[in-house]
Amino acid sequence: MAKLTITEALAEIPTIDKRIIKKQEFITQFLFRQSAVRDPHEKDGGSVKLIEQEQQGIVDLQSRLILIRAAIQAANAATTITIGETTRTVVDWLTWRREVAPKRQTFLRALSNSLNSIRQKAMQQGVQVVKDDQGFTADYIVNINEKALSDEMEAIETMLGMLDGQLSLKNATVTIDI
Repeated sequence: MAKLTITEALAEIPTIDKRIIKKQEFITQFLFRQSAVRDPHEKDGGSVKLIEQEQQGIVDLQSRLILIRAAIQAANAATTITIGETTRTVVDWLTWRREVAPKRQTFLRALSNSLNSIRQKAMQQGVQVVKDDQGFTADYIVNINEKALSDEMEAIETMLGMLDGQLSLKNATVTIDI
């Protein structure tokens, strides 16, 4: 068993994938031959033997890939990152970054765009966009704190930037046993 940083382990995955592809190509190339053609691997025990070895090699590489991914997942589940006042495991932060943050950003941008559109529409109509109801007028009333909206949009961007830095740091320093 060897100790690797998560960064080293992640770098090994594409190499494993390339090695599997090479072995698959070898197997495909020597999968069959006509009986009249001499076995090009006769000196090495024959194509049948080499194909069996390559098949086993693929299984071994796939097992290593699974082992690496499982070790990374376990380390990510046990490692925490704190950004601002929020502490989560790496697994939870990765889920937040992949599934929560983009949807929240899209929603907040849509709100901001809607507010900008209504401001333009109000200007064309010669009315105002106001924060509080002024009685029965043609003005548009904004039902959201625009400063808080802007602050949240900025906070998400800041969190994503800080998270990327923290993830890089953790990947470079947290070790796993493979």
